[in-house]
Amino acid sequence: MTQVDVLLGLQWGDEGKGKIVDVLSPKYDLIARFQGGPNAGHTLEFDGKKFVLNTIPSGIFNEKTMNLIGNGVVIDPIILKRELDNLKKAGHDPVAEGKLVIARKAHLILPTHQLLDAANEARMGKNKIGSTLKGIGPTYMDKTGRNGLRVGDTTLPDFKERYNKLVEKHTEILSHYEGFEYELAEKEASFFEAIEFLKSIPHVDSEHFVNGYLKEGKAVLAEGAQGTLLDVDFGSYPFVTSSNTTTAGACTGLGIAPNKVGAVYGIFKAYCTRVGGGPFPTELDNEVGENLRALGHEFGATTGRARRCGWIDLPALKYAIMLNGVTELIMMKADVLDTFDTIYACTHYEYNGETIDYMPYDIISIEPKPVLKAIDGWATDVTKITSVDEIPSKLTDYIAFLEKELEVPIKFLSVGPDRAQTLELR
Repeated sequence: MTQVDVLLGLQWGDEGKGKIVDVLSPKYDLIARFQGGPNAGHTLEFDGKKFVLNTIPSGIFNEKTMNLIGNGVVIDPIILKRELDNLKKAGHDPVAEGKLVIARKAHLILPTHQLLDAANEARMGKNKIGSTLKGIGPTYMDKTGRNGLRVGDTTLPDFKERYNKLVEKHTEILSHYEGFEYELAEKEASFFEAIEFLKSIPHVDSEHFVNGYLKEGKAVLAEGAQGTLLDVDFGSYPFVTSSNTTTAGACTGLGIAPNKVGAVYGIFKAYCTRVGGGPFPTELDNEVGENLRALGHEFGATTGRARRCGWIDLPALKYAIMLNGVTELIMMKADVLDTFDTIYACTHYEYNGETIDYMPYDIISIEPKPVLKAIDGWATDVTKITSVDEIPSKLTDYIAFLEKELEVPIKFLSVGPDRAQTLELR
């Protein structure tokens, strides 16, 4: 029996997971998303075209690869329908091609979940988490509170009654948000139209589906969303997402046993970014940070929000590597640093009068000060290089430095947004 390889982000999301899944998908028979929802924005570029996927796994552009939206994902039927409609207009129809299935146990995002999300963020004011307002948090709350609706429920004769019961609960909660006004009827009409569309996509028991692939000796890649430092248990709580973004989340989000996990690909940027609120020890709230944002086009693929930017954080990366059992690293956006004569890496934190090399429990009320190491930049345009022997020596030195610090080999290097701008180093 084969094992499931896992691909996930090691920072605060936006590392470039979609591109790498697209690059790797020809090697796999099945790509399976295991957590998160339409708050994800996986950007893929090839043949002069650009696609942003929110819910659909990033393997859909490979004609031989099956794609599964797993039970750990929360699904907004309206957004999923829009996503598939847009793909169809661009000449890709994974439903008609029989390349997409959905887990029956995946939970549904209702219009009222989004309203609850918006009402809660508005009330929090300056202390808001920085939610994408997609209804993700309230949906996971209903899941753990055992009130949620799942994809499989849509085919039951009493689905409408179940829906009404949950909406009644939500409107009661919304009545306590003073001054919050909303209109539900139009959203509901779109929701039920999308539910009918959802029924046209095959529903499967993801745990049997994935393990069936493994039993047949087929190759499976589990695709994560967001990033390790946003994990609900191990991230910078409470500035986190509502699911487990780590390798462990692949087990619960698909229904695979821990001993079925094979290679773990950890993706990171050559620098750091974060969207929304929360701690960010290496943030550059200055001209250098603005420069990184402009060069890296650091604006959310889903929300359009400007990302906060800073230097690479090695204590945070070591933490993420440990949590996930990373076996191979993938470095993204090396090209963004092309114009810098000197770059920096945070090797330690000054924290509570000590110098430490790990992420402390409280990095919110007591802010760690980064200890930065200066590194020579390569000051060379790397976007056109097509082979490993063309990599500038200073970039090779930076890769070697990171491998020594992180104690995990870097397997792939990305030097641009297109799938072709990816070098296999080993």
